Amino acid sequence: MQRFFVEPHQIDEEAHQIHITGSDVNHISNVLRMKTGEELWISDGSKYEYRCTIESFEPDEVILHIVYSQEPEYELPCRIYLFQGLPKADKMELIIQKAVELGAYEIIPVETKRCVVKLDGRKSAKKTARWQQIAESAAKQSKRMLIPNVHEVLTFREALKYAESMDVRLVPYELARGMQETKEILAGIEPGQSVGIFIGPEGGFEEKEIEAAIEGGAKPITLGRRILRTETAGLAILSVLMFQLEN
Repeated sequence: MQRFFVEPHQIDEEAHQIHITGSDVNHISNVLRMKTGEELWISDGSKYEYRCTIESFEPDEVILHIVYSQEPEYELPCRIYLFQGLPKADKMELIIQKAVELGAYEIIPVETKRCVVKLDGRKSAKKTARWQQIAESAAKQSKRMLIPNVHEVLTFREALKYAESMDVRLVPYELARGMQETKEILAGIEPGQSVGIFIGPEGGFEEKEIEAAIEGGAKPITLGRRILRTETAGLAILSVLMFQLEN
């Protein structure tokens, strides 16, 4: 069943209606070619979802009838922030799509020393807008209750500053040792905490970047004996955390 997101002001509880506006009107009417009476899910972007039927099509909106609402537990009990070193080509699109599916709360693209890709202001804004669209599409597909934000590109120093207030900060690092210590660190993450995960680009982090992260409170962890690609590492740790937190 199709899922769409609305703002609270679009929901009229007394009239049992939801008013769909903007680009979703065209998507429902002309792309999906949905008809009056068809059902769809609506999320208010926080904790409630509404099962609705299409009541009518107006020139600039689609009016839905609320059948019932519920408070499902689709979101992870922790807010996970993925700080992703900018990868080459279109890898970032795949990373964002899968990170959203795995429960990431926010994705922050990070420009590190070994990043091959360098984005200027105009190009960065255009890329971020494209990445946000991918996040929204993935959120709809995976039954997320919110659309994870794709932050503007930060430098590594800015990213460390942004993560300062987070409860747990992790840096998967190929030179880290001790799987047992990593297991203990991950097992210590509690519901309600915020977790920042730093993933390097194709060339990995420079030693000075790792040192700066550790000085800032990040804990180096291992993801095993194999070297993972940048587009694999973040998804690997997200998968582990998803399984652990939902178990």
